[in-house]
Amino acid sequence: MEQAMYMVYWTIVDEDAATPHAQGFDTSEMVAAMTFMEALRKRQRAGEGVQFITMCSEHPDLVGHPGVDVTGPDYNWKKRRR
Repeated sequence: MEQAMYMVYWTIVDEDAATPHAQGFDTSEMVAAMTFMEALRKRQRAGEGVQFITMCSEHPDLVGHPGVDVTGPDYNWKKRRR
């Protein structure tokens, strides 16, 4: 696998136990990640204890650290323009 860009997370609930799971997908595998999620959702619809199915992405070649505090003191964004 290249560097993971997409992560699919889900939880399996069996009686009183909830077990989290994750699977990574590389930068060229977005369709595969979505197909994997759909398979999990089919299992959920069939009555299996699959919950909290979600996907996140983080580009492996990101420059700098993510976050809103990197804008600097001169940042002056306004929702409304007058």
